[in-house]
Amino acid sequence: MKALRRRWIPIIAIAAIGMMTSHDAQAEGDPERGRKAFIACVSCHSAEPDVHKSGPSLATIWGKTAGSIENFGRYSDAIKASDIAWNEDNLDAWLSDPQALIPNTTMRIRGIDSSRDRQDIIAYLKELATVGAAPPEESQQIDPADLSNPPSELQVTAIKLCRDTYEITTATGQTIKFWEFNLRLKTDSSDKGPPAGMPVLVGSGMRGDRASLVFASPAEISSSIEEKC
Repeated sequence: MKALRRRWIPIIAIAAIGMMTSHDAQAEGDPERGRKAFIACVSCHSAEPDVHKSGPSLATIWGKTAGSIENFGRYSDAIKASDIAWNEDNLDAWLSDPQALIPNTTMRIRGIDSSRDRQDIIAYLKELATVGAAPPEESQQIDPADLSNPPSELQVTAIKLCRDTYEITTATGQTIKFWEFNLRLKTDSSDKGPPAGMPVLVGSGMRGDRASLVFASPAEISSSIEEKC
C-alpha cells in the first residue's frame, strides 16, 4: 500500500504542474486575439489616439489614471474621483463589471464574462500603448458617418416647424416631414462634421420615420429653424 502511495505522488505533482502551466498560459492574454475581441468596445471607443466617441479613445490608457485622457470631456464624476490606475488587475475588474469597480460610473454596459477575452483585450491595450499595435480590422470599426462632404440628398436647405411637425427640405428639392419628437437635433464640431451653415439629415429607425439633423455648431440650430405654417 505504501509503495502504491509513493507511486502516485509524482504523478499527482506532474498533473498539478500541468494545471498551473495551463492556467498561466490562459491568464497571459494574446494581443492578436484581443485585437479581434476589441469589437465589443468599438461602438463607444476607438483605438486611435485623440479620436473619441461616446467614450474616450483607449489607445493610450494603459498605466494612466482613470479619467485623465486629455481632450475628452464626458468623464463621470465617479471616474474622475476613483484615482485608480489602468493596470491588469483594475482593467480586468472594470471589463468584468464596471459598476462593481467604480459605482455610479456612466458606463452601464454589461461586463465581459469570458476571462480569456478580458485578458486578450488587456494585452491588446497594453501593446497598443507601449509598442504600437495594428488597429481593429476595418470591418470591425464602427465610426460615425463622415458628414463633411454630404451628398445633395442629405444637404438641408430649409427647416420649417409648424406646430408639432418639422418640414425638412434637401438640396434635391425633396421635403420630408417629421413629428417633432422623432427628429433629433445634434451637433458635430469635428472634422467629420457638416460644413458650417449646411446641416445634414441622417436617417435612423427601422420604419424610416425618425432622423437626426446634424449642425456644425449649436448657434446654427435656432437660427436655421423657421416657425411657419
